[in-house]
Amino acid sequence: MPRVRRGIKARRRRNRVLKATKGYVGSRGKLFRTAADQLDRSLAYAYRDRRQRKRMFRRLWIVRINAASRALGVKYGQFIHGMKKAGVTLDRKVLADLAITDPKAFAKVVETAQGA
Repeated sequence: MPRVRRGIKARRRRNRVLKATKGYVGSRGKLFRTAADQLDRSLAYAYRDRRQRKRMFRRLWIVRINAASRALGVKYGQFIHGMKKAGVTLDRKVLADLAITDPKAFAKVVETAQGA
C-alpha cells in the first residue's frame, strides 16, 4: 500500500480549528488538542443556548408584564386569561414592549382584559 502524505490536509484542518478558537483563554486558543476539545464544547454550548435564549426572553417578558399589570391592580394570570377571553392576540413580546414604552396603551389593554 502506498504511503499517504497528508501534510496539507492536516495543516489545513489544524489551522481551521485554531482560527475558530482565536481569542480563547490560554492554551485553549493556542494548542491544537485543547483547542479542538474546547471548540467541540463551544459548539455544543452554542447549540444549547440558542434554545435557552428563547426561554430566557419569554421569562423576562412575563416578569415585565406581571410587574406592569400588578401596578394596575391585575395579576399576570388573570390578565392573560382576560386577554384570551377578549380575543386579543398580542404576544408576550409585544405586551412587554408596550408595558415599557407606552404605559397608557398597556393600561387600555389591561382594561380590555378586565372587561372580558
